[in-house]
Amino acid sequence: MRQYELTVIFPPEDDQHKAGREQILADLAANGVGIEKTDEIGDRNLAYEIKKRKTGKYVLFTLKADPAKITVLDRIFKLNANLLKYLFVKVEE
Repeated sequence: MRQYELTVIFPPEDDQHKAGREQILADLAANGVGIEKTDEIGDRNLAYEIKKRKTGKYVLFTLKADPAKITVLDRIFKLNANLLKYLFVKVEE
């Protein structure tokens, strides 16, 4: 098990943010990923427009997962319409 940080940008609308967050949590739980910490960073302006939006809600997750599960989650998150962007980063110990 390795430690990762997952940064997710949700659309600024509350209904899409809630639906996207619930879907992320369900996908992480279904793949046996442990969530150690969740930080709501809040609304931020984007450097460039993503899906015709100029702002987004940022959430940072600290995770423990097998590297093989990260590739599976990457494929799942690409299909999630409630996400603007996401990024997995391996945390060095």
